[in-house]
Amino acid sequence: MQYTHLGRTGLEVSRLCLGTMNFGPQTSEEDSFRIMDHALGQGINFFDTANVYGQKMGEGITEQIVGRWLAQGNGRREKVVLATKVYQKMGEWPNEKHLSARHIRQACEDSLRRLQTDHIDLYQMHHIDRESPWEEIWQAMEQLVREGKVIYIGSSNFAGWHIARANEEAKRRHFLGLVSEQSLYNLNARTIELEVLPACEAYGLGVLPWSPLSGGLLGGVLGKIGSGRRANPHMQEQINKLRPQLEAYEKLCTELQQDPADVALAWLLAQPVVTAPIIGPRTNEQLDKNIHALEVTLSVDVLKQLDKIFPGPGGAAPEAYAW
Repeated sequence: MQYTHLGRTGLEVSRLCLGTMNFGPQTSEEDSFRIMDHALGQGINFFDTANVYGQKMGEGITEQIVGRWLAQGNGRREKVVLATKVYQKMGEWPNEKHLSARHIRQACEDSLRRLQTDHIDLYQMHHIDRESPWEEIWQAMEQLVREGKVIYIGSSNFAGWHIARANEEAKRRHFLGLVSEQSLYNLNARTIELEVLPACEAYGLGVLPWSPLSGGLLGGVLGKIGSGRRANPHMQEQINKLRPQLEAYEKLCTELQQDPADVALAWLLAQPVVTAPIIGPRTNEQLDKNIHALEVTLSVDVLKQLDKIFPGPGGAAPEAYAW
């Protein structure tokens, strides 16, 4: 397994992060345990979850599954860099959502209980809260850090401006601020190259791409049409819309003698600001295939070909749209 620092911190994490969103709704607890055991056995030490995962509001089903796995002991908690999130609606009352100091504190306590641990390594804001001032947010986060309940703070789905504002406010308070940003990023979704990636690079945030395979589109979808998720109307619409690009992409992967999913992950791993793509395997076999991507090195020529097939926004702003 390969490891790198999480952004500008001294914390070392695996270059692939195990996403747990499927645990509970689509993957049984027994299978989830097997996947987590196998991931740890393969050296993946970075696990990502969220209090809202599990499709039952307020229950934190996925966090509970991860917590019961950690509670088995044998060094599981000591080895894992554990990340979860706060922001989403966890109940029907007004203060059971977003980033008020009250909700941050309550949500953290609830996550600690479900995860059966005394601290969260990376506590991520799941979305920007435009109604809570940064003075309030950082005061709440600082208190959690002082109490030893949280070690690092990250963001998710933030714009470049939000990252800059958050870290400037943290700097004024002599606080470490954001150390990571979890964003939608893959060959087919490159908008964050305009503002988010430059902001992350400037402030030393590690980037954690979610949906690295674009919901399966980059995993060799043309050869799997008619089965599973690929049979649903939305997926068919996406395939039809992107068919010329997908055909060129899968042809290139065939020429490289590499699985399309491996190429998609290898492309992300080749981006300088990316710390670890978040993978969501449903079986150990899928996990092993994902890990193989670490062995794939894409040449400069191949990277240029991929840029032609899936062109990004043209680089960073403002050059991408101005002179």
